[in-house]
Order: sequence, then structure tokens, then C-alpha cells
Amino acid sequence: MENILIINGHEYWSFSPGRLNKTLFDEIINSLEGSYNIKTTVVQDGYDVKEEQEKFKWADTIIFQTPINWFSLPGAFKTYIDAVYEPGVFFGGGGEYGHGGLIEGKYMFSTTWNAPEYAFNDREKFFKGQDIEGALDHLHNMNKYVGLEPLKSFGAHDVMKNPDIEKYVSELRHHLKEVFNV
Repeated sequence: MENILIINGHEYWSFSPGRLNKTLFDEIINSLEGSYNIKTTVVQDGYDVKEEQEKFKWADTIIFQTPINWFSLPGAFKTYIDAVYEPGVFFGGGGEYGHGGLIEGKYMFSTTWNAPEYAFNDREKFFKGQDIEGALDHLHNMNKYVGLEPLKSFGAHDVMKNPDIEKYVSELRHHLKEVFNV
């Protein structure tokens, strides 16, 4: 892992200005700069599809910094994926379903959730015993389909009702040390 593409997929709204996702995005950059070559994309700022495809080809690892909106990516981030993950560039369609990925490398999700941490890993709670990886399974499948391999995901929880920015940043730093040895 030498080249890392970091994508901020937050979609900015008056009720959700994205300060936390921007803070975590900046923390990822600051933590990895100097040890890795970094390129970035902020989806809301606009992008060129071909340039983004080249960034994915360049990168050994992709980090997706995103809120989880209605259990998935924000609309603008999903539109980005729909445009950038082009057939013939990201997947080939030949052979067995799910085995035509053309992008090599790893990826990591760094996510923010309104869901509290206790809603995970307990069969009696909302996610019915799933951990964060299970709750993100559909997004993992998206990246598996194009040939990427997962790294351990990060999640900040209960971010609107009980925000604790210092805790999230500290936990993210610990996560990055564990995953990237920085």
C-alpha cells in the first residue's frame, strides 16, 4: 500500500452541514500523509469521471469517508459511484457473476451513523446481531464486484443525538494505526 485515494462522500444539507465528516476526512489525510501518496476527492465539489477512474487505477487503497444515510450512501455519492464504476473499466461482465472485477486493491469505509453503537452486535436490537460490517454488506458487495478487497471498517455512532467529536477522532486515529501502521 503506497497510493491512497480518500473520498469524502458527504452530501451537505442545512440540517447536516458535514463538519464531522470533513473533520474525519481531514484526520485521515493528516494521519496518512508522509507515509503514503495521497489523492483526494470531495464528491460535493464536483469531479471528472475519467479523472476519478484514473485515481482508482492509481490507488492501492481507497478510503470512503461517508455518512450512512437511510442505511446506504448519500444520493450524490451513489451518483458518483454509478458514473465512475463504468463497465469495461471497473468490471468485465465475463464468467461467473461477481467475478469480473477489473480494479485491484483494497478499500476501507470510514462511516458516520445516527444509529447508536448499542444497536449493533445484539440480536435483540435493530440490526439483529449484525456488526458494522454486516450492516455495510451491500456496500462491501459493490466493491467486491469490481475487484476490491475490504479492510476493517470504522464507524462513529450516534453522531447527531450524542456527538463526541474528540472520541470519534481518537477512535479513528487508533483504527488507522491498526489498519495502516501509522
